Amino acid sequence: MSDAFNTPVSVDPRLLEVLVCPVTRGRLTYDRERNELISAGAKLAFPIRDGVPIMLAEDARSLD
Repeated sequence: MSDAFNTPVSVDPRLLEVLVCPVTRGRLTYDRERNELISAGAKLAFPIRDGVPIMLAEDARSLD
């Protein structure tokens, strides 16, 4: 599998390849520094806690 996201050991790269934004159904990018998945279309950042992406819009950080 590709490691295009440069993921830490705690996040399975295969999981990140299949995840999409729950709001736009668009592609996500991985922000290693903040440990978040970024949806440019929805302008949201979804946190990753203990290696698990939290894909709830209400838990996402707004990218205003």
